[in-house]
Amino acid sequence: MTFFSRPGIFTTVERRWADNDPTPPLRLFDGTEPAGVPLSLNRARALLYDRTACSLARASLWHQVAERFRTGGTDWREAVVWLGLQGLRRNASRITWCRRADREDVEAELVTCYLEELAKLEPQDPEPGRTVLRSACSRAWEVWRDTHRENTVEDVERAGGASPGAGSDDVWRADYDPAPRWSGLSASLRISVPAHRVEGVRIGALASAWGVAGTATSVGHSGRGRRVATLSLRRVGRKG
Repeated sequence: MTFFSRPGIFTTVERRWADNDPTPPLRLFDGTEPAGVPLSLNRARALLYDRTACSLARASLWHQVAERFRTGGTDWREAVVWLGLQGLRRNASRITWCRRADREDVEAELVTCYLEELAKLEPQDPEPGRTVLRSACSRAWEVWRDTHRENTVEDVERAGGASPGAGSDDVWRADYDPAPRWSGLSASLRISVPAHRVEGVRIGALASAWGVAGTATSVGHSGRGRRVATLSLRRVGRKG
């Protein structure tokens, strides 16, 4: 049986806007026409990354892109993402490879950072493209740099030591043991997670996915240190 992965946001946007042109078009102010020359989306993207083009013309284009994102409607907001892909793609590949991150997550983070930086771009910025792309990529790198520092270990009591690591065929198993109730009825919950998906997973997200978020958030402090549950995480083989 063959499983096909869902295309990431880069691929989806690329396919949708490679041959489309939202309106009104961007305009090139090169001195030949007072009102500027209308540009197709493909031509605009080529100029945005052409270092041999007039710097003032490129800056004007980037400021127009920022304005379209703020006021251009849904079509233009997606087209703005398409215009930024060329400046984001290299960093997406490097972050995915260096940090062993999920490509879809990296692309989504880069697009989010890119749009946020575009939204706060100053009108007087002389190098808007450089400002937006460098800031967006730096922020994305910081996100995965912090995630990379988080070590998952087998024994919580030895958390200060080095993580023994996990092979791609390993599975991490979490056991959630609620405290026994007065009725005497209490069942453990066991969930297995592939090792390559453990990094960056938050306990809150796990609790929500396992259906125990209500238990984890609704427990009140008894004042006597009453145990409400036990959560342990350890690595096991795929057959373990």
